[in-house]
Amino acid sequence: MIRAALIALVKGYRLLLSPWLGSSCRFTPSCSAYSLQALERHGAGAGTYVTLTRLVRCHPWCEGGHDPVPDDLQAPGWLTHLISPLSKKKSS
Repeated sequence: MIRAALIALVKGYRLLLSPWLGSSCRFTPSCSAYSLQALERHGAGAGTYVTLTRLVRCHPWCEGGHDPVPDDLQAPGWLTHLISPLSKKKSS
């Protein structure tokens, strides 16, 4: 339920705000596409975590480049409970 709300929020951003702001992301896929993939693949908690770490890296002094959503999350110890069971099964 939370994941669906976050996905709807990102899709709303892509539909309403992104066309006005223009394409300025330094990464491929774009930060919004990355966010959608992360939320779908890793769930609300871990997907939000990797999205936020990506957004922190997206700044004018960053080189950017190809940066896909990781299949295997390496979250800090205090966030490991946020990794979805589906992610854990893939890595086993």
